[in-house]
Amino acid sequence: MQELIGQAKQTLVMSKDRFLRTFSFVPDDKLTWSPSPTAKSALQIAAHVGLSNQGMGGLISGQKFAFGSMEEMFRFMDGEEKKVQSRDEAVRLIEQGTNTALAALDTVTPERLAGDAGLPMPMPLSQFVMLLGAHVASHAAQIDYLQTTWGDRENHF
Repeated sequence: MQELIGQAKQTLVMSKDRFLRTFSFVPDDKLTWSPSPTAKSALQIAAHVGLSNQGMGGLISGQKFAFGSMEEMFRFMDGEEKKVQSRDEAVRLIEQGTNTALAALDTVTPERLAGDAGLPMPMPLSQFVMLLGAHVASHAAQIDYLQTTWGDRENHF
């Protein structure tokens, strides 16, 4: 169990660091730009990462899923993401959310790890804890893609 939790924590921190490094290269005038009306901006993606880490940390701690469906959660998240108005606010949210998730991982017992994550669909907590880092990394890749749309073709790893 400790190996899995350690791996989840290490992956989350590495992914968070990669996300923040990539996000730091988003020019201020591109923070709220998106390629289409339905696409998220870099700032919204960053807010999503912070909010998601907080929520996922809550589930890991055993909090009940607060929504009737994943779709309801995504609608709520869209609204919350739009409230974040600055790079500094997004970075603070990411750091806070990551700290919440890391602290939650420290509380996981073998019994809890053997149980369900508590989502509307079945998922073992042992699988869910590994999604933390993968989720953040996938959103870092979204920022990488957005950067190519305004001509930034450098790797910011």
